[in-house]
Amino acid sequence: MTRLTASLPTLLIATSLLFSAAVSQAQDSGSTDPKINTVILFGDDQCPESTDEQINVCAILVEADRYRIPPSLRSDPNDIRNESWTNRVIGYQYVGREGTMSCSASGAGGFTGCGLKEIDKAYLEKSKDPGLAFGLLIAEERRKRLAGIDAEAEEVEQRVKQFEKERAEKEEREANGGKSPVDTGADADLPSPE
Repeated sequence: MTRLTASLPTLLIATSLLFSAAVSQAQDSGSTDPKINTVILFGDDQCPESTDEQINVCAILVEADRYRIPPSLRSDPNDIRNESWTNRVIGYQYVGREGTMSCSASGAGGFTGCGLKEIDKAYLEKSKDPGLAFGLLIAEERRKRLAGIDAEAEEVEQRVKQFEKERAEKEEREANGGKSPVDTGADADLPSPE
């Protein structure tokens, strides 16, 4: 048993070398096989000539199909087979319904459902009417008010800046003994021209 386990790694290495040699030989022999190119042509288009390295297989279709959607993609999305079961059940829910709350001329109380249908229709129209959406009206008024507040705040800001500037000039004059800041500058030492 110990002899078998000692030769097992050697056996694995030899097997992998043989396998890699077989794979490289298969790849070398595969490179001589010609490449097959499948081409779809329309109308009178010519099939390209095959060469030793490449075989061209051409399928010729009618000229009218050149710019059409491929047949595998030409399905009807509105086909009844594509409709979900939920929508089918909702559609069949009212089939053959008569009597009270059915909005039909047959059966006792059939007219009562007509009023509900009209009410539902009115609520649907109301929900889609942008003039009745109170949230939109409130947002519009808020926007107008904020625009007014911003303009007013800018005006107040300008007045405050002007007031602070005047106060700083006044304090400067008081600190210089009543003279204006222009009179206390370096120009006061210069002689006046004659």
